[in-house]
Amino acid sequence: MEQNVLGRINELAKKKKTVGLTPEEQAEQKRLYKIYLGNIRSQFEATLDNVSVKDDNGNVVPFKEAFPKKQG
Repeated sequence: MEQNVLGRINELAKKKKTVGLTPEEQAEQKRLYKIYLGNIRSQFEATLDNVSVKDDNGNVVPFKEAFPKKQG
């Protein structure tokens, strides 16, 4: 993630605590948080792609095969 995005998130968080945010700043903060969380989720998914687990039979399988996402 770009350093300036993270810096802006921190600026808005500090301003929110001290003087409050305008509606435009609140919208910007929400948009930036969405970008930030999307990046975190992508990094986590990439990490899980590289994780393997040993099942009860001793077979090593990719994490996502051993624990598939539940629908719904």
